[in-house]
Amino acid sequence: MADNYQLNIGSLRSQVQLTLHTHHAARIWLGRQKTDDKHSILGLAGFCLKINQIDRAAAQDDPYSDWWMIRIEEKIQEVDDALKAIDSRLDGVMAQLPKALEIGENLSIQPLKLPLFISNPLGFKGVHLLTQYDEVVRRILLAQHVAMIGRRDGEIWIDEGAHLLRSLFGLAQLHRFSGASRDDFAANNARAENAREMYKRHGDIPQDILEGTRRSNFAPPIRRGSAGPVEDVDDEFEGEA
Repeated sequence: MADNYQLNIGSLRSQVQLTLHTHHAARIWLGRQKTDDKHSILGLAGFCLKINQIDRAAAQDDPYSDWWMIRIEEKIQEVDDALKAIDSRLDGVMAQLPKALEIGENLSIQPLKLPLFISNPLGFKGVHLLTQYDEVVRRILLAQHVAMIGRRDGEIWIDEGAHLLRSLFGLAQLHRFSGASRDDFAANNARAENAREMYKRHGDIPQDILEGTRRSNFAPPIRRGSAGPVEDVDDEFEGEA
């Protein structure tokens, strides 16, 4: 009897909003457009677009896109560890406050609130890192305000955190859609040779990734036969690597 019912269930949706309290984190989100005297810098919004492109290419069985997803996932963990190390330094600094002083969080009276429309888990991982950076910056500025660190040290730590995030974005920018699938590599055809040439400066792709036995924890299901053009979305950016 149940087979006679047609279940017409729509896609799941949820509302996600990002709140940022510092100009430093807002600039990381936005990046910088190219001008006559300054090169552009990829922001987190552009990083998420790039991740979507890599995800689509990985779903088309492009082994180089799988490789890049793994590298980005590893880089995200590296950046996470480094931001936590900065936070740990701040713990040590703030532990030296006089016991008679009680200091609460410093929050913006008018934070930036951004609705998020991100379709890839690695994009959300990038958002997690941005919120960590926002909190680190708030703590650094508070430490400066209560005279626990000097302005110069604070600027160095803030710049250190920003560079970590931009190095992640720069890694994503190095990806290019190879146009080849694992079947092309098995056949050792012209598409496979063009892909090797495209990525030759990055070295040989690990064999287990080429064979598809190792993929990112966030890699999409492979949909063979659904290949279509995957356009690079941010060639105009020159982010830090």
